[in-house]
Amino acid sequence: MPSNLAAMIMPLNAVAMGDKKADLVLKDCSLVNVYTKEIIPKTQVAIVADRIAYVGPDATHTVDQNTAIIDLQAKYLTPGFADPHIHIDQFVMPDELAKHSLLCGTTSLFSDPIDMVSVCGFRGFREFVRASSGLPIRIFHVAPGGLPVDRKFSRAKTLSLAEQKSAIRLDGVVGLGEVFSWTKVTTRDKETMKKLSHMLQSNCVINGHTAGASDKKLNAYISSGILSCHEPIDYEQTMERLRLGMWVMMREGSIRRDLKNIIPKVLATKPYLGRLMFCSDGLDPADITKHGHIDHCIREAKSLGVDVIDAITMASKNCFDYYGMSKDLGGIAPGKFADMLVFDDLEKIKPRKVFVGGRLVASNGSVVAGIRKPTLPKWITKTVKLAKTFTKKDFEVKSKAPHVLANLIEMETEIITKQNTAELATKEGNVVASEDKDIWKVAAFDRTHGSGKHAIGFLKNFGAKIGAFASTWCFHENDMIVIGSNEQDMATAANHLVGTQGGLVVVRDGKVLSSMPLQVAGIISSGQFDSVLGKFVHLNSILKDNGCVFEKPHLLPLFLPFLALPSIRILYSGIVDVKKRSFVRALA
Repeated sequence: MPSNLAAMIMPLNAVAMGDKKADLVLKDCSLVNVYTKEIIPKTQVAIVADRIAYVGPDATHTVDQNTAIIDLQAKYLTPGFADPHIHIDQFVMPDELAKHSLLCGTTSLFSDPIDMVSVCGFRGFREFVRASSGLPIRIFHVAPGGLPVDRKFSRAKTLSLAEQKSAIRLDGVVGLGEVFSWTKVTTRDKETMKKLSHMLQSNCVINGHTAGASDKKLNAYISSGILSCHEPIDYEQTMERLRLGMWVMMREGSIRRDLKNIIPKVLATKPYLGRLMFCSDGLDPADITKHGHIDHCIREAKSLGVDVIDAITMASKNCFDYYGMSKDLGGIAPGKFADMLVFDDLEKIKPRKVFVGGRLVASNGSVVAGIRKPTLPKWITKTVKLAKTFTKKDFEVKSKAPHVLANLIEMETEIITKQNTAELATKEGNVVASEDKDIWKVAAFDRTHGSGKHAIGFLKNFGAKIGAFASTWCFHENDMIVIGSNEQDMATAANHLVGTQGGLVVVRDGKVLSSMPLQVAGIISSGQFDSVLGKFVHLNSILKDNGCVFEKPHLLPLFLPFLALPSIRILYSGIVDVKKRSFVRALA
C-alpha cells in the first residue's frame, strides 16, 4: 500500500535534516524540474520508503552504510508519466498492460472501465478495481459516468446513485468518468444532475466528453462541475474549452490521433499550457508495441515544436494538478512519491530505468518487479449468456416478396455510419445479402442479460470475402454483433463465441480463419500480452487480406451499437436513428 503523507512527515523531515538516513539516494542526476522549467545538473535525490525526502546538490547527510546509492552519471531524471484518461478494460488484464506501460515510462493510469460495468455492473467494477491493485504501477479509477448513453434504447448495465456512492469509497477511485451524453446535462436530466451533485459534494473529479458542444451548451455543461474534456480535435475546440476554464486532454491513441491538429496553432498563439495534458483514450496491443504510450505523445509533441520540458510537464505535473493530487505526485520534490524515470537523453524519450514509489520496476527495457496474476471469479468468465445453438434460421429476415427495399447501415469509416437503401432479393422467403452490392447482414444479440432478444439488419461497405465476422465486445452495449454474407457462417461464428465465452472471430465456409478469445466479461483476454497481440494482428490481417476496405476492421463491431455517434446503429433492441431517436425497420 502506498504511504500517506500525513503519516510520513516525521521520517521525511528527519531524513531531510540528516537525523535519519535514506533508503535510497540517486546521485549525479540531471534533474528535469517541471516546477521551474529547468534542467538542474549534479542533483541528488534521497528517498525514504516510497517518498522523496531531499532534492539538492548534496545528499551525503542522508547516507549511511545501509543506504543504497545509484550513480546516474549525469543522466536525466524526470517524473513518471501519467495517462489521465484511458479505458484499460480492453484486450488484456491490467497486470499485462502494466508491463508495457511501465516500459514506456507511464507510471500512473486513470482508468474508466465503462465496458466492464456495461457487462457486469457494480460487481464487475469492484472486481476490476481489485484486479488493478497491488501492481507496480498506479492505477486510479473513475466510476463510469456515461451509462446508459440513451435510456430509450440502451440496455447496458450501469451504476445506480447508491452504487456510485459505494464506488467512490473504494481505494483508488477518484471520481466520475466521462459524462459523454452531454445533452443529459444541458437538459438537466434529474438522475444525471443528482449524480453530478453528489460527486461535487464528495469533492470528486468529474471527467467530460463534449464532442459537438459549444457556446451556451458548453457553458451549461462546464457550470455543472465538469472541468475536463478529451474530445477536442483541433485548435479552435481546444481554445474554446481552455478559455472557459476547462482542462484539455489532447488525445493520441488507437481511436484518434489529434496532436497534429492542435499543437501547431497552440504554439503559434502561446496560451498558458498548464491545463493541457496528453491522453490515449485507449490503446490496442499493436499500437502500444509500435508507438508506445505517453512517451509517444511527448515525442510527437516535440516533433511538432513543443519544448521538451513543457511536454514532460503535460505528461506529469498537469495531470496530477487536475486530479488534485499535486501534494503526492507530478514532480520530483520533497514529500512526493518517488515515481521517477531515468533517460540517457531527451531526444528518444526511452526510459533507461523506471521507479515507482522509490522501487526499481523496470531497467534497460525489462520489467524487473514481480507482477502478480489476479485470481478471477468464475462468474466473470461466464457472461455470454446465449445457451442456444445457433442455426441459419436465427439470421433470416422473412419476406414473401421476390425483391424488397432494405434500409442499410452504410459504413463511411470503421466508426461513422449513414443510412441508405438498396433493393435485395429473397430466396425461399429469406432476404439475402448481396456480394455484388457489398451488402451484408448484421445481427445484434443480447448476450449479457440472457433474454434471447435480437435484431437483424443490413450493412453496406465492408468488402471482405469472408462468411462472417462476429464480436462480443462492442463499446458500452456489449451485445454480440455478427456481420455475415451468409446465414450458415453467421451461425458458426455465433456458436464459436458462445464456446469461447467471448471474443472476436472470422469464419468462411464453416471454418474459423481467425479467433481472438476474450474470456473475461467477453471483452478482455485472460492470456498474456504477446499472445493477444499475435491474435489481434492476425485477425485484422485476415480481414484486410480478404478485401476489407478499412485499416482497422476490428472497430466495426465495436462501434456498430455506439449510441453516442450518429447516424444509424444496431442494438439487440433494434436499429436506431441516433439523431431522430427512433427505431428503423430493416425493410423499408
